[in-house]
Amino acid sequence: MKHLRKTLTFHVPHRMDFVNITREVEEAVRESGVREGLCLVNAMHITASVFINDDEPGLHEDYKRWLEELAPHDPSPTRYKHNRTGEDNADAHHKRQIMGREVVVAITAGKLDFGPWERIFYGEFDGRRSKRVLIKIIGE
Repeated sequence: MKHLRKTLTFHVPHRMDFVNITREVEEAVRESGVREGLCLVNAMHITASVFINDDEPGLHEDYKRWLEELAPHDPSPTRYKHNRTGEDNADAHHKRQIMGREVVVAITAGKLDFGPWERIFYGEFDGRRSKRVLIKIIGE
């Protein structure tokens, strides 16, 4: 069985943003030589996410507004108990929980087996510092 482990590092300058990482994941699949298998992509931080959706700017703006309505950024310790620990990012933990930790995509004939319009995104919810994404590929 073939396998590849690769990490990507991101330093997103905004507190919340989305980065299309499809090309980087496709390159890892090519590098692995796997023709039939699975590709796991996961955020290695508890205030970041990996998800699949359309690469459409209006949708991304909708996500940002929706997530901010669900879990508003509020660094004070009154809204979120987590912020009583000295952190100010409780909202980012909630946003990550909603958007998810990872995706798994089938590899068929050496390519990611996507549906129409599907792309892989890194979601950042507590930016301005470096964070990693793991790509793990296994198969034949």
